[in-house]
Amino acid sequence: MTGSLTEMVTERPTGAPPTTRLRALARTPAPRQPTRPVHRCELCGEVLPESHRHLVELPARQLACACRACALLFDRDTAGESPRRYRTVPDQRQRIAEPLDDVAWSALGVPVRLVFVVRHEDAGVAAYHPSPLGVVGTPVEPEAWELLTRRVPEARSLRPEVTALLVYRDRGEQWLVGIDECYRLTARVRQSWTGMTGGDEVWREIDRFFAELRGDAAPA
Repeated sequence: MTGSLTEMVTERPTGAPPTTRLRALARTPAPRQPTRPVHRCELCGEVLPESHRHLVELPARQLACACRACALLFDRDTAGESPRRYRTVPDQRQRIAEPLDDVAWSALGVPVRLVFVVRHEDAGVAAYHPSPLGVVGTPVEPEAWELLTRRVPEARSLRPEVTALLVYRDRGEQWLVGIDECYRLTARVRQSWTGMTGGDEVWREIDRFFAELRGDAAPA
């Protein structure tokens, strides 16, 4: 370091005067903070909190955000009635203690270790898995479904279109959940997937998701 203390205090940097630079700084808009997306009920338009209910729109099987009142409107069993356009997804997270055995798992015929099984109103049963392109599904043969329900009797309680049996084979976890949880998991797989095989981050994200189901982690 060179120069005296007096020189260091009194010497001004070259360029625009300090007052000019301050005025320029004042005119520069502050960077915008990221804002949370605004969720609205897709039936009545009411603004929704971050945590809210969902409907399944039939026959497209698409999820729709719903307020409490609209969710209650469609929140009942429609067995024996004419099919409705919307069905409410139940707020369900039930862990099944008994793991799925190798025979029942092999009978499903799925190529991955993370699937959710759904009963459809008019198309039997299908097994789906998250992928970087979205949800990929394959039909479940009636014999495989019968075997699965013998091994996991809780699967018989699946409500068509709105609940699923979620199986994480590598961790030995089975859950009965609302179908919206499965699509939440799929979205996180898509967002964290890298390369051809997904990378380490996608598996950390999957583990984090199941920790949230167990209550071991706060929801992301």
